[in-house]
Amino acid sequence: MPDLVSDADDIQAALIFIPDISGFTKYVNETGIKVSRTLIAELLEIIIEANILDMSISEIQGDAVLFYRLGEPPTVQEVVNQCKQIFLDFQNYLRIVERDTGSSMGASLSNSNLTLKVVAHYGHVSVTNIREHIKLMGKDVIIAHRLLKNNVEGDEYLLLTEDYLKTQPKETIKPNFGWTRLKKGCTTYEYLGDINYRYAFLTPLRLLVTNNRPLDNKKDFPNVYSASITIKAPARFVLRVVSNFRLKPGWVSGMKQVHFDTTKANRMGMSYKCDLNNGQIDIQTVQSFIGEERIEYVEKIANFRIFPNAMLFYYLMAVDEHHTYINIKFHYSRIILTQRFFHFFMRRRMKLFLGKSLQRLKALCERMYQANYAN
Repeated sequence: MPDLVSDADDIQAALIFIPDISGFTKYVNETGIKVSRTLIAELLEIIIEANILDMSISEIQGDAVLFYRLGEPPTVQEVVNQCKQIFLDFQNYLRIVERDTGSSMGASLSNSNLTLKVVAHYGHVSVTNIREHIKLMGKDVIIAHRLLKNNVEGDEYLLLTEDYLKTQPKETIKPNFGWTRLKKGCTTYEYLGDINYRYAFLTPLRLLVTNNRPLDNKKDFPNVYSASITIKAPARFVLRVVSNFRLKPGWVSGMKQVHFDTTKANRMGMSYKCDLNNGQIDIQTVQSFIGEERIEYVEKIANFRIFPNAMLFYYLMAVDEHHTYINIKFHYSRIILTQRFFHFFMRRRMKLFLGKSLQRLKALCERMYQANYAN
């Protein structure tokens, strides 16, 4: 008999938030379990790492994650920002994997339609512990699950139930959807009746998804900073230094300390927190690809107040057996500051930051290589 512990009176108000991978069944059927399980696992990791609302996880259900947050409902702005964060992280990761046409995962994405839909509902739940697992129970949990099957014609959208929207001041709802259209919808379910909701397509957000074509054309890619240097050390050695979390404070300008889970340090999709100057940012490893002509290492930056949804592309090319040319491209989708302030202050600061960091990286790599490998 299971170790079931539950308090019948322990019914609490909660936000129920479910990101669901659209196109999952078709993708698994076409690619097979061997390839699809790896990519889906990484995409689920991306979704979990994008949790900026500090939600708890109840279940991971194949192609969806059941998040919940007890207590007062978050604002519409907070829910919309959470949805944007997950969608952009998800799509950015797909674009980067898709670039690697030489891998089975990259090739499998050429004709896939993987994307996200998100359901947000507010109601009452009972949090039950079964063995060491948390299980949400209650009518509102069932409603949220059933809403993943609805009358919306499309595969990428945010659906907000009327039960959630009733908790928000009416005047705050529409202003948070200036980037899309908020539409009304209703679906009838057996035993539940009519469930009213509003939904907004996420497709306009694709304009913010990082375009992973070469970022050398300044006209087409104005939101890019670039810096480069030649290091007297082999390319694979430089890659090991760049991708080593512990060594980051030794070369990234202004970085004081790094916090990460040592059991996941070498996994793609791994996130770590960095104390940078007077604040903290989150960095997530996205890709490490070793090609015939160059090595690519990609990281995504979150909680960077001025540059949301930024990405760092490291390109390493062997000059010869003992020298590596490294080019760093900092690509951001948008900024939150005024254009004038940005051009006169932040642009200069970012260029100085990249340049100083590369000089420190060069010194660190050459010192370590000389100490460990030089005759």
